[in-house]
Amino acid sequence: MPITNQQVAGRAFLQPLYADTYFPGHVVDKGKAILIRLCERIEAEQPSDLAGLYVLTQAATEEFNLLEAEFEAAGSEIETVAREEIAEDFWFVASSYGFTDADVEELIATRDW
Repeated sequence: MPITNQQVAGRAFLQPLYADTYFPGHVVDKGKAILIRLCERIEAEQPSDLAGLYVLTQAATEEFNLLEAEFEAAGSEIETVAREEIAEDFWFVASSYGFTDADVEELIATRDW
């Protein structure tokens, strides 16, 4: 399903991680795919309130939790720079779909990174 929100469609998710050789590109690609799937789910399910949005973002956060092992296997980790960038992209997604009052910590509340 192609993303229809033009602001989101033009976003280069996790760009600073691609620019840093500490983060393996093939694993960052998987993180980018998680964010794109999140956008597709938001467009398909159209949550009407923050509670509905948080269900979707926290499910995507669980996917990032699983990705941590792949970062570690590649000699990397979801550390401070990555955490900040991932959180920023979650907030960007939420605000792009009109949830400007979303709490970034609640968006990624299920994280273990």
